[in-house]
Amino acid sequence: MIMKIQVNSDSSVEGSEAHALTVETTIHSALDRYGDRLTRVEAHLSSDDSGADTSHPGIRCLLEARPTGMDPVVVTGSGDTIERACHDATQKMQSLLDSTFGRIDSRDESATIRQARP
Repeated sequence: MIMKIQVNSDSSVEGSEAHALTVETTIHSALDRYGDRLTRVEAHLSSDDSGADTSHPGIRCLLEARPTGMDPVVVTGSGDTIERACHDATQKMQSLLDSTFGRIDSRDESATIRQARP
């Protein structure tokens, strides 16, 4: 199964093809190891105007990953550039997916051990 990556941005973020390609590349390189376990990853870029300095708002990157047969998981990263916000979000997503898939894998391994015993 091929992991699809979709990049969306609201009107407050310049959504050029170069930015979309950068975001896709960052996501792909960070989450490729989960490729067979994810059907889709969506990145939503928006202005993060919640900071104190409203003259230079940051960027927020919300990542939504859809693991096969599971509910979607979501993380949010922020940074002063699209690249930094995306990097922050992908780091958080890696941690979340490691934890999620690690629990599933350990549960599956323990079930196999129990079944092997008479």
